[in-house]
Amino acid sequence: MIFTFVFDERLDIEVPKVYTAWNHLDARTQEEILTRWERSRGQIPDRIKELDQEIEKKQQLLYNEDDFEKSCRINEDIAELASIINDLWIWYRSTEAVTITSL
Repeated sequence: MIFTFVFDERLDIEVPKVYTAWNHLDARTQEEILTRWERSRGQIPDRIKELDQEIEKKQQLLYNEDDFEKSCRINEDIAELASIINDLWIWYRSTEAVTITSL
């Protein structure tokens, strides 16, 4: 097996897992990976939008929360959602680097 796609529960998308160096793959395999990745990658903007909406809801809860411990938990939730968004952006931009490398 040269590559596979695995579902990342945290990101809620399938991500590629390639078991060899990109430049060691033949052009057909690279194209197959990129084609499949584009389908997963296309879901990222919608996923980011969903997470942004969750953050906004949590921020509203935070603004109205007087209990310090609950505020801390809400802040942790917001930080985790922001971290997921960051990771999604990294994956979203990763195709550009792969495509440039393969030219």
